[in-house]
Amino acid sequence: MFLLIGEDPFRARLRVAELVSALVRGSSTEESDISSWPSPRLGPLVGVTTIDLREPGLGVDHIAMAARAQGLFDAPDEKRVVVVECAEAIADAAFIADAPAETALVLVALERVAPARRRATAKKEQPAAADLAGAVEAAGGRVERVARLGPEQVPTWISARARLLGVRLEPGALAELAAAAGADTERIEQELAKLTAYAGGAPVTAADVRALVPGAIASDVFGLTRAVVRRDVRAALAQLERLLGEGQAPQQILALLLWQFRVLLFASAMKNMSDAERMARAIRSSAGAIARWRGEARRLSQADVIRAYEALYATDLAIKQGRTDEATALMLCVLDLCGVANADVRDLVVGEPPRR
Repeated sequence: MFLLIGEDPFRARLRVAELVSALVRGSSTEESDISSWPSPRLGPLVGVTTIDLREPGLGVDHIAMAARAQGLFDAPDEKRVVVVECAEAIADAAFIADAPAETALVLVALERVAPARRRATAKKEQPAAADLAGAVEAAGGRVERVARLGPEQVPTWISARARLLGVRLEPGALAELAAAAGADTERIEQELAKLTAYAGGAPVTAADVRALVPGAIASDVFGLTRAVVRRDVRAALAQLERLLGEGQAPQQILALLLWQFRVLLFASAMKNMSDAERMARAIRSSAGAIARWRGEARRLSQADVIRAYEALYATDLAIKQGRTDEATALMLCVLDLCGVANADVRDLVVGEPPRR
């Protein structure tokens, strides 16, 4: 009997596939390096029943029935495996103690934490969740937790998944993909499949990642914003020139700069991860994204962020009114954000706009 509690749905599904395969073969059920497991699909395995409690009408009775069901040609002592997805929906875990010894029960639950201000309401409106971990351990089973990858683990995970696909990533490409996808292992899998098909056997370059992976430009603009916050004029201009040289639209760069300064504003007011989760819901971001900016936010005062907003707004206005070309306006904006004297981009929008 097993309970898998997963914060990372894709890694949890890989572990389920590895575990079920071991149970069917009768081999060791100890977890190995799941980054090398080829696919989360269970496939047409004999003796395996999957019950997804997200489907209407399915409940504990169906789990108990599947655990006791025997195929027409099954031997009386043949091992059966019942996989229960969305096990966090189970309200009564009494059936676990009665599961037949010849049935391997694999419960898969996603670890979710309700928002603090809704927790009290949720307790009144919904039945309390069953103590699955306690019931499984009392029945002699095993509880495993499949945690999200930490930032330092992402490159290693990407390398392992790339080897499975038979594709080689250049170091720059690996760094770009890690920055763009973060710890989202499902997205990493999808992006690697896309890059593999695109490369056609050739090594994947950083330029390939920036061209094909959504969010890669956001990671580049993250580097630009960080250089601006640190008042590193040389690094900021080099990053801007690279973005423009790759054909990135100035308005897109400007929009991402504005977004990241908005995240910086929230990060400057963040005191703990609870604050980050609340702020993330307010701006439709992630707590990790806000926390990532916390160190940089300490370099800025609220007045600095407001001044940056004014510079970004003036740049947008100058471009739309045709007061200068996009690249010049954006370069002046970056110099202004870096605190360079006499580079006040707001001067561009003083007075009447030019007539066409």
